[in-house]
Amino acid sequence: MSAAPAKAPLLDAFYQRYLTDETSARFVAEVSRHYTLGTLARLAAGGSRITRRAAVLSIGFLGDFRCNELLGRALHDHDRVVRLLAENGIRELWYRDGSEQQQHQLQSIIRFNNSFRYDQAAREATRLIQEVDGFAEAWNQRAIALYQMERYSESLNDCREAVERNPHHFPAVVGMGHCYLELYDAVAALDCFRLALTLNPDMENVRAQVGYLQRTLEGR
Repeated sequence: MSAAPAKAPLLDAFYQRYLTDETSARFVAEVSRHYTLGTLARLAAGGSRITRRAAVLSIGFLGDFRCNELLGRALHDHDRVVRLLAENGIRELWYRDGSEQQQHQLQSIIRFNNSFRYDQAAREATRLIQEVDGFAEAWNQRAIALYQMERYSESLNDCREAVERNPHHFPAVVGMGHCYLELYDAVAALDCFRLALTLNPDMENVRAQVGYLQRTLEGR
């Protein structure tokens, strides 16, 4: 007698309902009531396609920076939806490093950058870095502000510091590439963009940049 098919986890039903009603609060409440982060991590790594999608989405909602490595690996999942959910989720994890107060400080810095107040963003990021040196996203946000102020060498250094603290921080690696372009080092920029694609293969704009730089350098 053949074995009965494995029963789909309850998580799949929560996910399907979420796709229908798009009520994130209900999804988060249901998942947190029935699953630990450890179980979600196991399902994200080895479940079915739907289960991996549900688990990665859940970790994006419920996880913290300790889940960074897990979602970094999920960026290479063979399912495109899993990869997309992982990219969205891992960015959220980066904002949840540090204490609650430090997270609030980071959100203020992001708002300053988004509203083109780069001087203020850089000053506030410096204060946060002095308070907690290991906060990778604080370094990245200061790098963004410095880049916009055309302080490319300083921005490049901050991108490096962000990647040193968070090896999965593909936007900081891309930032390094843009800094090198402004510093007229196309070879180093190309290396950075290639490295960024090893971290997140779905960045088509970066892939296009790699192709352009390769053709430019070959035509010298």
